[in-house]
Amino acid sequence: MVAETTLAADDLIMPLFVRPGKKVHREITSMPGNYQMSVDRLVREVVALKDAGVNAAILFGIPETKDALGTSGFDDNGIVQRAVRAIKEEVDDFIVITDVCLCEYTDHGHCGVLDGDKVDNDSTLELLAKMALSHVRAGADLVAPSDMMDGRVARIRAALDAEHFTDVPIMAYSAKYASAFYGPFREAAESHPKFGDRKSYQMDAPNSDEALREVRLDIAEGADIVMVKPALAYLDIISRVKHETGYPVAAYSVSGEFAMVKAAAAKGWLNERAVALEILTAIRRAGADLILTYWAKDAAKWLKE
Repeated sequence: MVAETTLAADDLIMPLFVRPGKKVHREITSMPGNYQMSVDRLVREVVALKDAGVNAAILFGIPETKDALGTSGFDDNGIVQRAVRAIKEEVDDFIVITDVCLCEYTDHGHCGVLDGDKVDNDSTLELLAKMALSHVRAGADLVAPSDMMDGRVARIRAALDAEHFTDVPIMAYSAKYASAFYGPFREAAESHPKFGDRKSYQMDAPNSDEALREVRLDIAEGADIVMVKPALAYLDIISRVKHETGYPVAAYSVSGEFAMVKAAAAKGWLNERAVALEILTAIRRAGADLILTYWAKDAAKWLKE
């Protein structure tokens, strides 16, 4: 009765990985209990999520082909687009969010178009807008640009509005850090950069004032929800963003956070359920309204119990 912070299944968003094929259900070795799935198996997983009480998922695609521009990412018959349509045909009242970024679709693994060995920010914006439009035409309820290119929220908002998708929200990865916690995700999404790193366009870990500047820029460009990523090592950033902007805040409890607890639990060193719920509660306590987490389905079941 006197708890100051509550955690509910409605707060949680499940990341899902979709790939070509049929009856594909390939476990991600560094993230036990998470899978790369074909569209048919993905739809079954969405039904299971909804039955557990989770009402939203974010989709990441592993395409058939990759090229320098990531063209399969904005193909209207791309893997994410097919997945969105299938979910919408089979499952009612479920929020489908799509990740908007080129890294999963480029043969070099970077989040934007390359000019030599550098990412060309401005050339990337048009492709991100095309990807977002393609996702929304397929039926996505919300798009989430994760690339960290300057100006992409404004460009996506303009593109959506021009085609009368004015009610489709944008959840911007606004304070996305160049973190060492992303390793298992890159296995899951098959998105390792072929050279260099992403420090030129993702944020530097020591910086918090910069995070607020990035967040305010995205808000000014039309973001409806702003995100901090990762979550656990950046609780102070979540708190600052919430208290200084008052905006809806999402936090991504990333693959490395999940994998650490899973590994320790497998050794018998931690109680996974207790630790996971404590972590998710801490993220809510810091100020997050929404949490993207690989524990979403399990946490929803634990909360019911």
